[in-house]
Amino acid sequence: MAITWSSFCKVTLRLLEGFETTCLIFALTLVLALPLGLIISFGSMSKFKPLAFITRVFVWIIRGVPLMLQIFVVFYVPRLLWHWPFLSRFNAVIVAFVINYACYFSEIYRGGIEGIPRGQYEAGEVLGMTKSQIFFKVVLMQVVKRIIAPMSNEIITLVKDTALARVIMVAEILKVAEEYASTSALIWPTFYTAVFYLVFVGVLTLLFGYIEKKLSYYKA
Repeated sequence: MAITWSSFCKVTLRLLEGFETTCLIFALTLVLALPLGLIISFGSMSKFKPLAFITRVFVWIIRGVPLMLQIFVVFYVPRLLWHWPFLSRFNAVIVAFVINYACYFSEIYRGGIEGIPRGQYEAGEVLGMTKSQIFFKVVLMQVVKRIIAPMSNEIITLVKDTALARVIMVAEILKVAEEYASTSALIWPTFYTAVFYLVFVGVLTLLFGYIEKKLSYYKA
């Protein structure tokens, strides 16, 4: 079928509706997973060995199991075990994404925090600073500088992983495009979604480049 201007506009508007869902999944995952990942990282670094062990095993399981399978578990397992629709499709996606990305972020946080020389903590203690003051006033911005590159990679991966929401019929942009292929035999909308992803990733790349530039004064 030939692409006409009217059909192109119609498809674009419909894809924008799906892209809105994609952006919402991305934003909610990021807002919830970033602080949760920090909490998990503190658990994995805890001096209380049972807590550290349990946390690290949990992170290992989440990082080792495909995100698609985790979405299935969150959405279908409560229905299979208790015959109870515990979460809506969209909420199940958010829960699965937040847990998954929080575990990945936690390892990035942990690497950044443990990479700070011990001497800086000791210097803060000599100056009479509390542990929280040392972390937030001395360590935190150095950690941000160290983790910005790996964190940006994970966040950009999140943009593309939002397409996995379609496995439980959440109408993100790629799911909308697939509906055109199945109902109208239109294949080009599927390829057209690449434009949306490229623009999204391009904006994030520029943003992270700006952040890295602003933090460049931490270089020796």
